[in-house]
Amino acid sequence: MADVKKIATRESYGNALKELGAEYPQLVVLDADLAAATKTGIFKKAYPERHIDCGIAECNMVGIAAGLSLVGKIPFVSSFAMFAAGRAFEQVRNSVGYPHLNVKIGATHAGITVGEDGASHQCNEDIALMRSIPGMVVMCPADDVEARAAVRAAVEYVGPVYLRFGRAAVPIVNDGPNYHFEIGKGNILRKGDDVTIVATGVCVDSALGAAAKLEEDGINAEVVNICTIKPLDEALILESARKTGRVVTVEEHSVIGGLGSAVCDCLSEHLPTPVKKLGLQDVFGESGSASALMKKYRLDAEGVYQSVKEFVR
Repeated sequence: MADVKKIATRESYGNALKELGAEYPQLVVLDADLAAATKTGIFKKAYPERHIDCGIAECNMVGIAAGLSLVGKIPFVSSFAMFAAGRAFEQVRNSVGYPHLNVKIGATHAGITVGEDGASHQCNEDIALMRSIPGMVVMCPADDVEARAAVRAAVEYVGPVYLRFGRAAVPIVNDGPNYHFEIGKGNILRKGDDVTIVATGVCVDSALGAAAKLEEDGINAEVVNICTIKPLDEALILESARKTGRVVTVEEHSVIGGLGSAVCDCLSEHLPTPVKKLGLQDVFGESGSASALMKKYRLDAEGVYQSVKEFVR
């Protein structure tokens, strides 16, 4: 794992859109007056005629994107997760999900690492909302490498996709020579046989840090990176759980309806296994620095380490 270079996945999103814009002339980007923050401004600078600022009207923006998809465009709807998944949920469900249109939703500033903006802007329910829409692909990349790969995969996939990006800069964790991205597939970043740590997004780095600390205590943790929460890589989850017999899920999201719930759905049906879900425990976030909030909610490496150690012992 390399931890020298850090980049926010929202930055990766903007860079990927610009790169793909050259390959896909039908790619268009819509934003709700937040292009500087969502980083779609990078695409706008390169392709101003294919960037549409819809103003602070997220619900209308989703409707416009639905219409564009029907005339052969590949529209990316961009806003903060609270607005893209929360405010515009009905339009995403009825105008995109129900007719299964080729619309991509790039939601930035998700989770508590939004920081000082506080609970009103820290969307910790978006994965649960998007998972509930039939046919919606839901992805939450862990770093720059995975974010770029996920955006490309979303363009190539025909159908609705929800992409979750963060505000804070995160280290590169998917820097292995054999890294390969595929929708619906996870990957093992660290092998182990005592406990499985399944993580997504910014929490993948926390899981790796925790695993290193656990090793010092003689606990060999396997770290599974899940970018695609829906459809979930059930085969990988079951293979790891069968080997370790214990699973811990880690996500910068509510423990209700997110990665933890998806993993529990899988295990309860196919391989009943003890599971501990780490995330927001049915509470709202609060204002504070990203690092302070990750520490408070025990989602940093130390917090995950302590939680896993308690669970195993």
